[in-house]
Amino acid sequence: MLSVSATRPLTFKISLPPPAFSLRTRMESPPRTHLTSASHSPQTNADIKDTSDGLAITLQEWQGWGAVSPLPAKVVEIVNDLKLLEKTTEVQMSFSGHRGKLEGDFGMQENKKHRATYQALGDSEKKLQFFSARQIACRLLGSRGYLCQKCWLPLEEDCMCSKVKPSSLWHGIRFWLYMHPKDFLRQNNTGKLLWQVFGVESATLCLYGIAEDEEIMWSACKTAGKDRVWCLYPNKNAATKSVQDALCHEISSDPECNTTMKNEYKPLNFILIDGTWSNSAAMFNRLKEKTKSVWGVEDLPCISLSAGVSTMHKLRPQPSWDRTCTAAAAIGLLSELQILPQFSSYGLDKQSEVLENAVDVLLDALTARRLRMGRSITRRLRPSSNIR
Repeated sequence: MLSVSATRPLTFKISLPPPAFSLRTRMESPPRTHLTSASHSPQTNADIKDTSDGLAITLQEWQGWGAVSPLPAKVVEIVNDLKLLEKTTEVQMSFSGHRGKLEGDFGMQENKKHRATYQALGDSEKKLQFFSARQIACRLLGSRGYLCQKCWLPLEEDCMCSKVKPSSLWHGIRFWLYMHPKDFLRQNNTGKLLWQVFGVESATLCLYGIAEDEEIMWSACKTAGKDRVWCLYPNKNAATKSVQDALCHEISSDPECNTTMKNEYKPLNFILIDGTWSNSAAMFNRLKEKTKSVWGVEDLPCISLSAGVSTMHKLRPQPSWDRTCTAAAAIGLLSELQILPQFSSYGLDKQSEVLENAVDVLLDALTARRLRMGRSITRRLRPSSNIR
C-alpha cells in the first residue's frame, strides 16, 4: 500500500488499511474442511495434482499461485506438521472463510502447538521463517479449490482472468513484489496484477521471510548492481529521489546505442513493498540489512513518485484520501519514466495503461462481489492530518 503527500510534491508511502471495513475481514465464506482429491474437482486453470492424502503441495501448485521459487522447505515442513497433528488428534482440519485461518477444535490445538514452537525458537530469523511459512501454508491449504490461482478471486463466482489483458514489459525494467505473508492470496491485493499482466519474469513475487524467494530476488539484484536497484518506500532517514533525479542518466537517449546494448543490458530493479503500514517498517529494515550484507552499506536507494490516486479508492478503504495501492505505484513509475526522453521510445505509457485497465477489472470484480453479498460499496471517508 502506498501513498502521496497532499501539501508537498506527491510521494508514495506505505499505509495500513484500518480494520473497520476491510475486504479481507468482511468478505468471508462459510467454514470449510480441507479439500481432498475426492471432495473437489481440480482447478481448470491450474491443473492441480493432488496426492492421496489431499494435503501435500506440489511444485506445480506452488508456482501456479504466482511464485517462481522452488517449493519452500519450511512451508512443506509446516504442511507435514499439520498432517501429523490431524492424524494424532483425529480431528479434521477446517478453515474459516478464504483466508486459510484454522478454526474449531483443530484450530485451537494447532494454535497452542504453533505458539509453543515459535517461542522455543531463540533465533529471530528462525522465528520469522516459521511465521511466514505457517501463514503461507494455511493460506495455500485453505484457498485450494476455492480461489483462482491466477487472480486470487473465488474461482466459480468471481474469476476475472478472461478480462485481464496481458502485455510485455520493456526488458529494461523488472518489478519485485516484496509481499508480506498476510497479503498472500488476499483477494483485493493489487500487487498480483503486475505478474498477471507482465508475467512472472518481469514482475516477480518475493515473499517476506521465505528464504527461497528472497535468495532469488537478491541474487538478481546483486547481479544487476546496487546502482540499478531501487525501492519505492519513504525512507525517513535519508532523502528520497524523484524519478527524474534518480534515473535521468541511466540510459542513453540514442536508440541505436540502446539497441547495441540490449544483449548485455542489466534491467533496473524496482522493489515494491506490498504490505500494510504496520508491517512495512520491518520489511524495509530487512531490505536494508540485506543491502548491507550484499554491498556493505545499509543505504537502499528510495524513489518518490508524483502520481495520483488509484481508482481502487472507490472501494478499498484507506486511512486518508491520498492513499493508493501497489499497482498504482507501478503505474505511476511507468508514467513518470515515459516522460523522460531516454525512456520515451519504449512504450511505457501503453504498458501502464494496460496495468491500469487491470486495476479497473479488479475493482469491478470486487464491487460485483460486494453487491452480490449485500455489502456496502461506499468508501467511508476518514479525517486526516495530511489534509489542510
